[in-house]
Amino acid sequence: MMKMNDMDQERREVEGHEGRDRPRSGRRALRWIFAVGGGLGLFAAGLLVFDFDLIRSWGEPADAPETATAMFEPPSEADIPDGPAGDAIRLGMEIFKNTGTNASDHVGNSLSCANCHLDGGRRADSAPMWAAWVTYPLFRSKNNSMNTMEDRIKGCFTYSMNAQDSISGGPPPAGDDIYRNLQTYMHWLATGAATNVKPAGAGYPALELPEQGYDPARGEDVFQANCAACHGADGQGQQDANGRYTFPPLWGPQSYNWGAGMARVNTAAGFIKANMPLGQPGRLTDQQAWDVAAYLNSHERPKDPRQTGTVEEAAAKDHAGEETYYGKILNGVLLGTGTPRPSAPIGGTPAPAPVQ
Repeated sequence: MMKMNDMDQERREVEGHEGRDRPRSGRRALRWIFAVGGGLGLFAAGLLVFDFDLIRSWGEPADAPETATAMFEPPSEADIPDGPAGDAIRLGMEIFKNTGTNASDHVGNSLSCANCHLDGGRRADSAPMWAAWVTYPLFRSKNNSMNTMEDRIKGCFTYSMNAQDSISGGPPPAGDDIYRNLQTYMHWLATGAATNVKPAGAGYPALELPEQGYDPARGEDVFQANCAACHGADGQGQQDANGRYTFPPLWGPQSYNWGAGMARVNTAAGFIKANMPLGQPGRLTDQQAWDVAAYLNSHERPKDPRQTGTVEEAAAKDHAGEETYYGKILNGVLLGTGTPRPSAPIGGTPAPAPVQ
């Protein structure tokens, strides 16, 4: 969905698509980063994605009186303080940008937080972290409970980064330093943000359903014309010579699972309209955004981890009323059965020693 650009600066600007350098051990990689004295400006392409519950992912507090009109500006990396607080901020930033490297034991696909929260969680209308931070704790119907920010991050590992197929078999345990450092980074990004209004640029834009609805067949044409150059004609992304994803897969076993918010057509449409093609936000019409979102999400992907019985039962319990292809029959195939699990868990391999 992103137009190729040879400039490293452009890649850094839209970090959400720099991919991951995987597999590596999270804590070993972080220790190596600090051992060489810093260089903590790396970025990865992608889904805090969170579980990709993106349009409502950061929610609207029921009693929010208004939406702020002025766009908030998060602090720059040059403003990160020295000392323990700054160290934690930088650790959180590295986990966010390169989740598959720096939290590899808990990532089961090719995605990072920054794949869906572009520019390291800074970009407005890309579910920015400064807007999320001032919204939580928040009641979420997805699990019918009040969610803390740690709960929300756990969901991103579970659904967007498919932690079930990681070497650990699940998201980080409660209270893990991964959560602590990510939250420290988010808190810092929200420095000075108002807490009594919904920030302008929060979440993704909510697009009205077009009169023509949405159609995967039309969406395939949009995809091939606007997205395939970066994500591949088969939607499986692109990797460099070291196996690092420079552009992430959009369906299949290396993408988000059926429980992710991005698997909903309306959520993906909002993200695409505001952010894609890469470097050309708003180029697609609303109709094109809906259609290409339908095309992406009409392909099989990893199983929804909430599913314990049949797809039909899970569709009724967890996906009722959603704009989704989960549980639908398309071209004679029931979607939601999941892609084959990898033969070996993903992640957890120690990082190579630095070249002397």
